[in-house]
Amino acid sequence: MPSYSIGQAAQLLGVSSETVRRWADGGKLAMQRDGSGKRVIDGAALAGFAQERGAGFHAVPEDDVPTSVRNSFVGIVTGVRVDDVAAQVEIQSGPHRLVSLVTREAVEELGLDVGVTVTARVKSTSVHIDLP
Repeated sequence: MPSYSIGQAAQLLGVSSETVRRWADGGKLAMQRDGSGKRVIDGAALAGFAQERGAGFHAVPEDDVPTSVRNSFVGIVTGVRVDDVAAQVEIQSGPHRLVSLVTREAVEELGLDVGVTVTARVKSTSVHIDLP
């Protein structure tokens, strides 16, 4: 399961690192210490917090991969439901909840699971997910 630094969590939630520290110190967001003593947030815990908070904005960083898709949302996976062939992936990006239907194979190849950071790219009625 991925874990996130205070800065990474702040970026995903659209707030400052100091805000994340205050939430942690106030008991609103659970943190642990990693092997080197740094404070980290479990990916699943962060996904749950982001889903509950459901507010804020997170801009998508510019990348140099040419694409015709203009609507991109960086977010955190908050749910994955998989059956024999298809899968449903839920993403929280700031105040936006996105749901993508993809193949089971895509979920496995990308390693999609609750707490993973992804970029959802939306064109028309299709949502494409890729790793940052």
